[in-house]
Amino acid sequence: MIHSTTSTLWSRFRKNPLAFGGLVFIGLLTLVSALGPFIRPDGTVNANDQNLSLSRQAPGHTIDVVRIPKVGFIEESIWTAWWNGGRKKGYTDIVVHGAITQSDFTTVLPIDEADSTALSAHFYRLDAQAGAPVAWSVKSELVRSRTFLLGTDKYGRDLLSRLMAGASVSLAVGAVAVFISLLVGLTLGLLAGYYRGWVDALIMWFTNVVWAVPTLLLVMAITFAFGTGFWKVFLAVGLTMWVEVARITRGQVLSAREKEYVEAARAMGFPDRRIIFRHILPNVMSPIIVISAANFASAILIEAGLSFLGLGAQIPVPSWGNMIREHYAYLTTDLAYLALIPGVMIMLLVLSFMMIGNGLRDALDVRR
Repeated sequence: MIHSTTSTLWSRFRKNPLAFGGLVFIGLLTLVSALGPFIRPDGTVNANDQNLSLSRQAPGHTIDVVRIPKVGFIEESIWTAWWNGGRKKGYTDIVVHGAITQSDFTTVLPIDEADSTALSAHFYRLDAQAGAPVAWSVKSELVRSRTFLLGTDKYGRDLLSRLMAGASVSLAVGAVAVFISLLVGLTLGLLAGYYRGWVDALIMWFTNVVWAVPTLLLVMAITFAFGTGFWKVFLAVGLTMWVEVARITRGQVLSAREKEYVEAARAMGFPDRRIIFRHILPNVMSPIIVISAANFASAILIEAGLSFLGLGAQIPVPSWGNMIREHYAYLTTDLAYLALIPGVMIMLLVLSFMMIGNGLRDALDVRR
């Protein structure tokens, strides 16, 4: 019976192209976030490999680098790299003007004297003609070509890698916020709707007080009280999104508690805990699932807004909000894409969750 119901719901949901497209888009971002540093062009921690000589390069820009391994570097385990959001660099990249491969060695032209000094400690300096730039001969295996598909930001970091790393921040904030809102909202809503009386009055008074405070203002107050930081943003956003869940749950439970199956459960002597969680909760989850999708989208917007204001994820943690903050001054220049691309990603992710919410609402509607 459950399998048949699930198959019917999935069939209805899949027939909605916008909702299904949103699910695919979120699935791809989830996969990118899960694989993290192992598929990003810049696999360092927070995709924060800075090189000011590569600042604001155009999309598709390709460079040659000499990759010098660090002496005594110990490679991290895969699990450590995944947990930290990237690997520590075991090498130093030196950008060169050009590279000419000849057998096992490559002739390269360093950019500045500092890089020339670094190369002189490892490689062979070639005699240069008067007025010509100094050239060095290095092993060909140390020369790499790097392409920045979306260009680089003002710090010379790969923009595509920052976007990929930022997806994990947005999805994590949404997931934790929805979990907290469900944990608090469902608990209070179930208690208020089932027991009614003074329990309902007290819970709804508290709910209305929180409801009256603007969400962004409340999040800012929590952030100021407990400080800024990655995990504190999760907590702040989650603790402001339970109100709507609690109100909807209460309304559904007030209706469900008068149904015949609840009266039958009471007559059979079942404890309140079993009646609430085994009989009422499964029958009121449909609207909660829909509102959770909307809350996911709201959490992403709130996190992006906080990061833009400097109260959310702190630099260098990659957040689409602080990426916009770093580059919004370029909106009137030909570098506007540095701020627009993260903005478009926020828009697409929020739109995807809203489309999923609409798709779930239609699929769960028995009248359709």
